[in-house]
Amino acid sequence: MSYCLGINTADGLVLASDSRTSSGADQVNTCQKMHQFVIPGERIFVILTTGSLSLSQSIITLLRQDFDAGKGLAAVANMYEAARVLGSMVRRIADLDRAALEKDNFRFNVNLLLGGQIKGAPHELYMVYPQGNPLRSTPDSPYLQIGESKYGRPILDRGISHHSTTIHQSAKYALLSLEATMRSNSTVGPPVDLLLYNRDDLRVSHYRRFYSHDPDFIEIHSSWEKALRNAVHQLPDLRFDCGDIAPGIEPPTWQP
Repeated sequence: MSYCLGINTADGLVLASDSRTSSGADQVNTCQKMHQFVIPGERIFVILTTGSLSLSQSIITLLRQDFDAGKGLAAVANMYEAARVLGSMVRRIADLDRAALEKDNFRFNVNLLLGGQIKGAPHELYMVYPQGNPLRSTPDSPYLQIGESKYGRPILDRGISHHSTTIHQSAKYALLSLEATMRSNSTVGPPVDLLLYNRDDLRVSHYRRFYSHDPDFIEIHSSWEKALRNAVHQLPDLRFDCGDIAPGIEPPTWQP
């Protein structure tokens, strides 16, 4: 399992991914799931992948070959066309590998996030499904997730706003979302790749890889846990219909 997310803010994009891959309980490895396709000053694409590592590697390899040859992502006119290029590549790999996988009861499983910008057009964020069809983020739904998303979603729902959450605030939310997922699911793990793209830069603005022993990552983790405990302690005491229960006194027995 994996977890990747992208956040679309008014001033740019935040993209984050874990690096754990697993082929069973006794085989756990790491592999980078963030891939950059950049022509400085002209266009930038960042792709995040989850699902079958062999499928995602095939997709990225063919996308890279086309890009280096001036085709595919290097030639599209807008981000929607870029998302369609990814979808077409997913379908191409499906035509090659789906039958063999399903013959041995393996599901064709690959999901992608695409964030980026082409000169003269706005920055955008897309998800591409295993069927190859794309979904675009909107101001009302400014973040997209793939992989093991349920543990990291609540903090994003409570904190992310396309218009009012800055790119640097969103980066903290992204790290906390990854941290919560890694805390609850051992199939998601470090290192964590974090990339910030400032609108209209047309280059990678900020990138960093956080390992488990990274002092900044540890500080964010400990500060967040401390802040959560303090927030709970400051909540008003609960009130019960039967009144407060004094220590050592059995509560009244409920009767219908």
